[in-house]
Amino acid sequence: MNSNLQVISGEYRGRKLYLPACARPTQNRARIAIFNMLTEILPSNENIVVWDAFGGSGAMGIEILSRYQNSTAIFTDLSDKSLQTIKKNTNVIAANRICIAKADATKVIAQYGKNANLIFVDPPYENAQMGIVFVTNLADMVAPNTIVVQEIENIVPYSPDTVKWGILRDKVYGRARFVILCKKCNK
Repeated sequence: MNSNLQVISGEYRGRKLYLPACARPTQNRARIAIFNMLTEILPSNENIVVWDAFGGSGAMGIEILSRYQNSTAIFTDLSDKSLQTIKKNTNVIAANRICIAKADATKVIAQYGKNANLIFVDPPYENAQMGIVFVTNLADMVAPNTIVVQEIENIVPYSPDTVKWGILRDKVYGRARFVILCKKCNK
């Protein structure tokens, strides 16, 4: 294992995580900041269904599983290497709390988005437009109050649709920009 990536807090705290080849993981420092913000937003007793839409290593979804005992996670990715890595990283977590699927997240929004109340959107930086379109399409599929954590390279111009999304946080950490959104109630 040649990774400094690890679970930050909770039941699996300190557990080292594998990385798929050519991964660009969210750095521990940025993940700490994101999860500190999410702690203020997410009720601790809520059943959380997290969808790590562009799974990679699965670090974001695993962090939720570690922190929230009433949580389940869906991991999707198209890369076989990423899916193998997610399986390695989740091998000690109860199987009934995890779903790992080889899928193009942009094509399974209706399937997974409607059930999730927390969604991590972190496609490869070179496909920034895919993440932007994904969040746009997601807005019509998810329930009100669904939280979306979108990571995008900070040089990419981006403004979420504030008619459909409330912006809870918008922070830059090095090269990464994190936008935490909340789906607004339909009127």
